[in-house]
Amino acid sequence: MTGVTGAVSHDRRRFLTAGAAVVGAAASAQLWLPSTARAAGNALPDGVFKLGVASGDPLPDGVVLWTRLAPDPLNGGGMPNQVVSVEWEIAQDERFSTGVRRGVAQARPEYGHSVHVDVRGLWPGRPYWYRFRAGGQISRVGRTRTAPSVRSTGGSLRLALASCQNWQQGYFTPYKDMLAQDPDVVLFVGDYVYESTPSATALRKHEGSGEPYTLTQYRNRYAQYRTDPDLQKMHAGAPWVVTFDDHEVDNDFAGQIPQDPDKQTHDAFVARLTAAYQAYYEHMPVRARAIPNGPHIRMYRRLEFGRLARLNVLDTRQYRSDQATTQQGAKNPALTMLGAAQKQWLLDGLHDSPARWNLVASQIMMAETDLLVGAGKQWFYDAWDGYQVERNQFLKEFRSVRNPVVLTGDRHLTMISDLKADFADPKSAVVGAEFVGTSISSNGDQDQAAFRKEWDPRRADNPHWKLVDAHRGYHLFDIRRDRIDAQVRVVNTVLKSTATPSTLARLRVDAGKPGVRVV
Repeated sequence: MTGVTGAVSHDRRRFLTAGAAVVGAAASAQLWLPSTARAAGNALPDGVFKLGVASGDPLPDGVVLWTRLAPDPLNGGGMPNQVVSVEWEIAQDERFSTGVRRGVAQARPEYGHSVHVDVRGLWPGRPYWYRFRAGGQISRVGRTRTAPSVRSTGGSLRLALASCQNWQQGYFTPYKDMLAQDPDVVLFVGDYVYESTPSATALRKHEGSGEPYTLTQYRNRYAQYRTDPDLQKMHAGAPWVVTFDDHEVDNDFAGQIPQDPDKQTHDAFVARLTAAYQAYYEHMPVRARAIPNGPHIRMYRRLEFGRLARLNVLDTRQYRSDQATTQQGAKNPALTMLGAAQKQWLLDGLHDSPARWNLVASQIMMAETDLLVGAGKQWFYDAWDGYQVERNQFLKEFRSVRNPVVLTGDRHLTMISDLKADFADPKSAVVGAEFVGTSISSNGDQDQAAFRKEWDPRRADNPHWKLVDAHRGYHLFDIRRDRIDAQVRVVNTVLKSTATPSTLARLRVDAGKPGVRVV
């Protein structure tokens, strides 16, 4: 593996709170705690590591290690209501014989007995192996990788883009192929879980009896998804960079406005947000800066991959205005997708970037989608089309940004496009490229003939589209200084626990030449 991985720039703060342990260069070199120190933990129920392990948000000298103790995952976790010491270790080899660091983190009941260990003092650009132990039980071994030095200019990055995994609509088989492709980092841009009610006819039925609203209900839903074997293996195989979209809370919510305000009062939805954000933090390999403050969570952040690439991870849900419902509303200059602070943060990060490639992780599509065949426009208002003034400002700014590429999810289809400075003008300059990744399982196995019949007639009204497809899978990028080589990796089915993977298409973005082309 010749890639590099990501780091959060300027984020050297150290936390020891809410179950997050931060360990610096002087991390303990002690052996596993003696049996006398583990005596209290020996009473833990069997199977505390059923949800697996994960890592995320690497730095040149560190990475976040995650697990959650949950012997009874679908019933609140099944842990005693007490703080539990969890031992961790990380090494330069999978036998844990070289360069080992060890320490102890606290799994607290108020955070679902989740553990977020922010390990520091590691070497840049190297693979590491890690594991946990609690109550005499040892987790599976995970593999991660630190980011390269901030001054690193060479190398390459293999990045996998994923989104939209609906438990009820299919198995998560694309992850099996993703693991075989050995990515350096996985970027997940939203809809990690779905809040929909259990369906008696579903391929795999959601737990519970309805939509989640409380913290325990959201914990159970996340825990169910975390039991998927292919998802667990992929989490253990590479570091992840994550952000959420809408289904982690409520379909099409905007800020503190639910999809159905006539059925959810403001106070009730704020309580739901509070529960959903906490459960999200508890199940993701993120730093303690993401610990929610009631109905607020800080998820937008910037990661550096040496000087090869800068990744700006957006939050397009928490700060947005309520969705427009008309074309006139979509052109309202008062509407915002990002909010003033995040908007300025993104602009600053794009313009002062030292990186060769400037990547933007956006949960929803930035390029135009004109759904109306022939004259006129019909937009998809939940995406950037519903916030056109702010979207168009960013597209104009892209003209002075080095090699901008937007990585997106949400649509349950592959839609790869040129980004235009002004989509109202067919002759407008191309200013960047966008890859809308298909879903892992959402929408199940679609009828391809029906999809082509519906979408092919729209191609003429959307000449910026380079590829549109409805197979399940993910996108794989090999990022080098002179180009990005992209593969659309798909599986033949998600209705069975095994599937046959293949490359549907190969595309390329050349440095210094805005846009994307099929090769």
